[in-house]
Amino acid sequence: MGQVFTKAAVAAMLAMAALGTHAQTSGVKPVRVGFICPFTGGSQDFGNSARMGAELAVKEINEVGGFLGRPVELVERDDKSAPDEGRKIAEDLVLKEKVDFTVGFCNTGVALKSLDVFQDHKHLLMVPVSTGSAVTAKYPAASSYIFRMSARDTLQAAYLVDDVVKRGFTRVAVFADKTGYGEGGFKDVENFLAAKNLKPVYTARFDLGVKSLTAQMLEAKAAGAEAVIGYTVGPEAAVMASSRVEAKFNVPLYGPWPFSLRTVSEKSSGAIEGAIMVQTIIQDLSNERRSSFIARLKRQSGKEPIGSLMAAAQSYDAVHLMLRALFQTKGDTSGDALKQALETLQRPYSGVVTTHDKPFSATDHDAFTRNMIWLGVWRKGEVHFLYPEDAKRAGFIRRKEQAASGA
Repeated sequence: MGQVFTKAAVAAMLAMAALGTHAQTSGVKPVRVGFICPFTGGSQDFGNSARMGAELAVKEINEVGGFLGRPVELVERDDKSAPDEGRKIAEDLVLKEKVDFTVGFCNTGVALKSLDVFQDHKHLLMVPVSTGSAVTAKYPAASSYIFRMSARDTLQAAYLVDDVVKRGFTRVAVFADKTGYGEGGFKDVENFLAAKNLKPVYTARFDLGVKSLTAQMLEAKAAGAEAVIGYTVGPEAAVMASSRVEAKFNVPLYGPWPFSLRTVSEKSSGAIEGAIMVQTIIQDLSNERRSSFIARLKRQSGKEPIGSLMAAAQSYDAVHLMLRALFQTKGDTSGDALKQALETLQRPYSGVVTTHDKPFSATDHDAFTRNMIWLGVWRKGEVHFLYPEDAKRAGFIRRKEQAASGA
């Protein structure tokens, strides 16, 4: 099991990396970090959780002296889950605010609208939440300034399909929203089903804001579907779960990580019970590092609920990992320097999600591979490990698989 990740551990890491340098932070130019996520709107659950995680990381870093005495400052912006707003904010942070690097994006469609702002200006973007496969595929890694600390959808879709097949289901219904996120997930699921010589017996596409999918669930039921795989964000996942119950369609419901959002359970009035989703981190009281992080996160958030543990933890790790890269560049925040540092990280980073040992390379800007994710399940209002053996394995270091395929 990894070491407990406390403030003391953070302090020790920073002191070692700084070779003992610890200056006063007052009057020193801060390291300015752009942060973009939705704080309002339908995706605010994971946007605000991501912000909590990033703010906690910055707080801890500054409490032990910042970066070589320079305080770290988050320049936060609300993209409202709107692609045009996200693009406007990206331009503001890169061109006007001239932040040193940016951590951001929860929604794939918002990220895709803005990627060229970072790429064209050689500005390092670390994506902590968005999972759309296209986010890191738009530009070849060798020339890209886009990195990601979340599990891309090709990994998630393959994981879901594999479990469906393992359990003997061959007649699958696929539901997906019409956003870029839903479209990418829909295609991934179809492709991985095809690789198993399967084809969906029923498909449904829908707009964000849909109020009911009961009619579609009844059609899937009539088509003889044995399981449902849904690809959408939180509010619509709640609609899917409620509609499945209303249709008395008692088959397994699978989905990607947004199915774990706190509001999915609340808005579905518990209808999400038993739903299965991909996770990178699941609360586990036996894991001291994660338990300590969750306790600190709750103190940081106060009365504000944590909508997504994954979004918070991945954003926390993203900020700390970027600090590690900054030490490696000796303070050079140019895109080229940070890119090279991330691709050749010299020491493992013991995060709260997992221990990242060489998470990136010149040919791969995704930190997660297949062996680093789990299946969670909603049980009595909380997300638990679907398989007990995964709970045991979660305590061990999960190193990235080398030369791993998208599946």
